[in-house]
Amino acid sequence: MSEYSDNIRKLIIKQLEVDSADQNFTLNNTLRLLGKWRSTLLQNTLIQNHGTTVLQGPMKGLEFLRHSSEGCHVPKLLGTYEQPLHHHITEAINHSYDNLLNIGCAEGYYAVGLARLMTKTVSYAYDIDANARESCRALAIKNGVEDRLIIGELFTPDDFAKFEVTRTLVFCDIEGSERELLNPVTAPALKTMDIIVESHECLVKGVTEELISRFSSTHSITKVSDDGSRSLDYMPDWYKNLAHLDQLIGLWEWRSGPTPWLVMKAKGGAEA
Repeated sequence: MSEYSDNIRKLIIKQLEVDSADQNFTLNNTLRLLGKWRSTLLQNTLIQNHGTTVLQGPMKGLEFLRHSSEGCHVPKLLGTYEQPLHHHITEAINHSYDNLLNIGCAEGYYAVGLARLMTKTVSYAYDIDANARESCRALAIKNGVEDRLIIGELFTPDDFAKFEVTRTLVFCDIEGSERELLNPVTAPALKTMDIIVESHECLVKGVTEELISRFSSTHSITKVSDDGSRSLDYMPDWYKNLAHLDQLIGLWEWRSGPTPWLVMKAKGGAEA
């Protein structure tokens, strides 16, 4: 059993021992922890049967890692991760961007995965977590794109000015801090950049509508919702033989609440 899996087991035991007045809250947390624990065991099974190559979706063929720096891992390997966004990711891949700014890159699933496919684009990967940056660097080397990947730490509103008058895609996932970062008043360069942002409505209530309001005059905006359902285009035999509950847990992305995406295309983007 991995150290991570063992830590989850200990948290489950702790939850079950709590004599809480809010039984629904305690039960929900316990079930989430049980699901995460089972997911980490399925992760080992997947890697034993298939290795770490992404099976399907836009990132198909990416030689991934054995562990994610945060969050779920199995859906990334299966290629169903953030599936409602896949159509928009494919569109971005086919666009001629000079730069990709992946803010909140974690282990580099997108920063490296997109660099593999957008061969004329320079990928910038930012994360405040040192372990995430190290994992991203390792993933870039594993996939042979380290020469087009630039890794940084904290990205501030002032940093957008460095990419002004370039064809730039901002891909942002920063756990609610998008409210402070993505503001065309403090960062005017954003007005001509395309943006894909995960809106952490479950953490910062009202942030989705606030972002829509900020960018509605400069961008065409598509709100991409997520009901949690996922599907596999190809199901390996070993996966078919899993219990149905395990198949569901394998596709689960550990989300605790609504996290819609906003796909915002600049009306007056930089000239090609």
